Amino acid sequence: MSVKFADAQWKGDLKSGSGTVKTGSGALEGNYTFASRFENGKGTNPEELIAAAHAGCYSMALSNELAKAGYEPVSVATKAEVTLEMTNGPEITLITLHSKAVVNGIEEDEFMKIAEAAKVGCPISKALKGPEIKLNITLNKA
Repeated sequence: MSVKFADAQWKGDLKSGSGTVKTGSGALEGNYTFASRFENGKGTNPEELIAAAHAGCYSMALSNELAKAGYEPVSVATKAEVTLEMTNGPEITLITLHSKAVVNGIEEDEFMKIAEAAKVGCPISKALKGPEIKLNITLNKA
């Protein structure tokens, strides 16, 4: 079993506060604010991090599925778009994966079947369908 983690800290209220997010490996670290999440402000946001995770996961999953089917993937590049709408409060309503793959010797219909299987089988796709979420929280009074 592999357990990965990230840390986030937020200070202040929603609109005027700010926070930082950092992956456990230290490879990614950034600031985020209300403006970076709900407007076009500078910094990162949770949806952007989900997009990065999904793009990376799908590219690896497709490459793996192609290899398992006997094909040799040359490259897979994926851009994930995460749509955050404010209809009933903030809600992720759509994730679109835009992917380009270079694979020799495969027919289009076979490629599409493998690509769809990779989308469904990608661990991030599975997680976004709704895994159990546990909470371990402590209140410290100021």
